[in-house]
Formats: sequence, structure tokens, C-alpha cells
Amino acid sequence: MSTDRRHSTHHAKLSRRHLLIGAGATGAGLALGGRAAFAQGKLAPPHIIKAGTLVMSTNPTLPPLQFVDQTGEVKGMRIELGKELAARLGLTPEYVKVEFATMVPGLASGRWDMINTGIYWTEERSKLMYMIPYERAAISFLVPKGNPKNVTKWEEMAGLAVGVELGGVEERRTREVDTMLKNAGLPGITVRVFNNFSEAFQALRAGQVDAATSIDATAKYLEDRDDFTRAVSGLFPQTASLAFADKTLAEAAADALNGLRKSGYYDELFQRYGVLTIEEQQFAIKGSGPA
Repeated sequence: MSTDRRHSTHHAKLSRRHLLIGAGATGAGLALGGRAAFAQGKLAPPHIIKAGTLVMSTNPTLPPLQFVDQTGEVKGMRIELGKELAARLGLTPEYVKVEFATMVPGLASGRWDMINTGIYWTEERSKLMYMIPYERAAISFLVPKGNPKNVTKWEEMAGLAVGVELGGVEERRTREVDTMLKNAGLPGITVRVFNNFSEAFQALRAGQVDAATSIDATAKYLEDRDDFTRAVSGLFPQTASLAFADKTLAEAAADALNGLRKSGYYDELFQRYGVLTIEEQQFAIKGSGPA
């Protein structure tokens, strides 16, 4: 056999081998991450605001769910979930730290793709955004360590000054307790609003308010850290959601969340942080979304 013919035969064998290896790799890729590859192909502008990136807003003032560590990095359960969700979608996660009051307007104006701050589902909000319920949470009232006023139930909040973040469901629920107290013939609550939870908690430390409102998981975390005492908990259980301006992105996110639940990641993450999972077996958009 000539040198040229031997070379040609060897080259053909290598080519067939490379094709087989390539086909196997492609098949494995489709089997392991086919949905992610499909999502990555679909999720380009205008469905996301920045190519290859999932931009998420958060107000990182609620440890252990969302907070800034000593190095300035955002961390917490919701942050981890957002990063894993982005990975499932084939996108790079990017967080924007903002106050809660700017979340919905910023989503509507295209400043971020997704609200990842545990925004509670309501009928009204579900008409403004595509919302996917994913977490159950209730409200707690924190008081100074040792509970000097011996508060054990919401009726004993009568006459107290309570600090809360502006614009969130915690403020609305605190005002509801104020109304409940007045309807029961008791003194109401003096509601003092702050830009974020960090300011409300600082006011409680400084004695400027008698109590502060937060979600249960944060209240337990701060109590375990010996910062405050959780006097009342479990009030007004609600469902927290992720929120999106774009329906295609929201549908892809729901599909990715279902994958995270099927893999066990979702349940393991929530159990690790002591957060309640939703009762529904499938993640899906709830509500009509924008008209």
C-alpha cells in the first residue's frame, strides 16, 4: 500500500472516530442539559435585557434569605436559588441591589429581568407581572432581647411603635394589625416606616421603636443570633413569588424550577434554610400577567 493511501485510510478512520465522539457528546449534552440549551437559545433580547445574562433585583437586608456579607457579596437562600435558576437557563446571574419600593417600577421599565426578593403574590400584582409562587412565609414581630414588654400575641402589640420597611407586605400587615387592635377597642400601633429592613432593625436596637416586623425566617435567624426576641410569629401566612416582565422568560423559569424540584435541589435548599416550600407540585405562572 502506498504512503498516500495509508495516510488517506488513517485520516478517514480518525474522521469517523471524531464524528462518533462528537455525536456522543452532543447526545449526552441533549440528555443532560437539553432544556437548558433550548432555553439559552430562546432567551435572548428582547426576552432578557442583556445577552447571556439574567439580571435580578434584590433588597439584601433579610438574612438568611438575602443579605450582603462582610466581603460585600450578596448571599442567602434566595440568592442561591436565583443563581441555580440562571444556570438552568444557560445564563450568567447578575444581581442589582435596590430598595423594595423600586422593584416593580424597575421591572416595568426594563432595569432588570426578574424580581428575586420574595415578593408576595397578590391578585393586583399578578396583573402587572408574570408571577411564579415558590415559597411560603408568614409575619413575625421582633422585640428587644428578653421581651421586656412580655409580648406573646398580636393583641399585646396595642400601643407599641413598630418599625417596618416601606412598601412591602410587612408594612401592609402591620397596618392590618393596627386596624384589628382598634376594632377590638384597643390602642393601635404607631407604624414607623424605613427605607429597608436594616434601618428598621437598627431603630429597634436603638430603642426608637418597640418592635419590628419581618418574615418568620429572618426573625428566627436574628433570634438565633441573639440580636432580638421573636415575640409573635406565624401571622398572615402567604406565598412569595418570583416576578418577570417577559412571559417567555417566566415560562422558561417555571420549567427550570420544576427541574430543580425534580432533582431534589429545591427541597434540599429550603430545608437547609428552614423555609417552607409551596404545597403545589408544579411551578407555574399564577394570574393573568400584564394585559
